[in-house]
Amino acid sequence: MELEKFRYFLPKNLVAQAPLKHRRDARLLVSDNLTGEFQDRRVLDLLGLFRAGDLLVLNDTKVIPARLRGRKDSGGRVEILVERIVSDSRALAHVKSNKTPKSGSVLILNGKARVKVLGREGSLFILETSTEMTFTDLLSHCGELPLPPYITRSPTALDESRYQTVFAKNSGAVAAPTAGLHIDEKLLLDLKELGVDIEYVTLHVGAGTFQPIKSSYIDEHVMHSERVDVSDSVCLAVRETHKRGGRVVAAGTTVVRALEAAALGKDYIQKFQGETNIFIRDGFDFCAVDVLLTNFHLPCSTLLILVSAFAGYEHIFKAYHHAIEKEYRFFSYGDAMWLERDN
Repeated sequence: MELEKFRYFLPKNLVAQAPLKHRRDARLLVSDNLTGEFQDRRVLDLLGLFRAGDLLVLNDTKVIPARLRGRKDSGGRVEILVERIVSDSRALAHVKSNKTPKSGSVLILNGKARVKVLGREGSLFILETSTEMTFTDLLSHCGELPLPPYITRSPTALDESRYQTVFAKNSGAVAAPTAGLHIDEKLLLDLKELGVDIEYVTLHVGAGTFQPIKSSYIDEHVMHSERVDVSDSVCLAVRETHKRGGRVVAAGTTVVRALEAAALGKDYIQKFQGETNIFIRDGFDFCAVDVLLTNFHLPCSTLLILVSAFAGYEHIFKAYHHAIEKEYRFFSYGDAMWLERDN
């Protein structure tokens, strides 16, 4: 399928630049792909969409202060986005500067802390701290929250809490699993009282989630890899939910990727720990997820392609046109959708 088919026009004023006062204040577009109808509701209405016996799966990754700013030892400005910490002293990172840093060059952060460029690993730079400070400590002292490129302001103290889910636990993401940003502690308690089971996976969202697809046809795109942990208990919960006729509800595309990666090429979902570059597109055979809670995604993105595969291409674009007409807020701090799988 041509990538161009996933393009749509979005007025700039619909790109959410900041969170709403409360997590559950966001709007919720409830989509019925059987009737083709849409309901304009609120996230606070989510409780009424669940049934006793359903399973909600959340991504408990935690966003790290992965953006660093500084200068090269030659004086030029540099911006670093840490993709992954690989040891106490080393990390893989994207580095942006006027001229590509050479191996052996030193990058000076906040006028004091220094990191050395050791070389390249694909498109990423291998960086090493040149002091006794670990990379984790370096980010804590010098890093800032890596807000997405379409948020055109600097991070504030509010982002420190609101660009994290309330259940964020395992540090390692450079972007938030944004569907989870709508869920607060009260909703989690209310769901448990209703009889909804809740489980957690970990998928550390990488900067690749913002990288544009460069090929004209989506089948030619090479998907970036991300680290995933799907435990035995999660797999058992998915199997038991389906056995009793319940639905598996994924809070976000990251959860879909994690669960479907754990089921890929198998008779049933099994424990999975490692890297996945699963690319979910038209024709994908979903095995684990029945319902998807998700935000609105960028045009021509792998995430828009995923939700189109899940709920149907025509239905998704009809929903997006409805959302634009009704002036929903888009992207990370924006509103949400409730989608049922297109069977």
